[in-house]
Amino acid sequence: MPGNMLSKGEVFVIETDAASREQLSSALQQSAYDVICFADGASLLSEAKARMPACVVLEMPPDRSALDVLKCLREENCMAPVLVTSANGSIAMAVDAIKSGAADFIEKPFRTHEVVGRIDAAIDESAQPDSSRQRWLPGCEPLTARESDVLAHLAAGLTNKEVARRMHLSARTVEGYRASILKKAGARNVTDLLRRIFGQGAPSEV
Repeated sequence: MPGNMLSKGEVFVIETDAASREQLSSALQQSAYDVICFADGASLLSEAKARMPACVVLEMPPDRSALDVLKCLREENCMAPVLVTSANGSIAMAVDAIKSGAADFIEKPFRTHEVVGRIDAAIDESAQPDSSRQRWLPGCEPLTARESDVLAHLAAGLTNKEVARRMHLSARTVEGYRASILKKAGARNVTDLLRRIFGQGAPSEV
């Protein structure tokens, strides 16, 4: 971190690829973050009990153990935003990460400056009060603040890629939020969802 900059907080990182780890750490330090890298989830969880990071970046290994780490962080009331990265990402994996509490899902290879931007956005998002931005669908589980934001953009006619750019998220993350919204609403697609929201009837069966 440049000596004349105040720290914006600590970012906990699990990244097995040495080159990616070094590039990400350097970019974060240049953006005034302190970076602490961990070899595994157990050591990260142990440190998270003693200190609250500003953000956590978790690499998703083939065994998907990052989801267990994410769930443990939430169970321990560590509410720092968590970004999950993966070299073998899929929509299903992104959905699972979002359901487990991830703020973003980023496919590799990634550009380090984009990841730093998403970390900034996730931290800013987590600092905002959720209650004013939550939205309830009739007869359904309430949406989270981030789901409400995604829904607002979808309702405005934006595509997944446009929503991703607008919200500084990955396209996979937007897919994950959209799938979660549809599931909560019992809708088969966005058109059915919007019909329900705007009072044009229940979701279609076709």
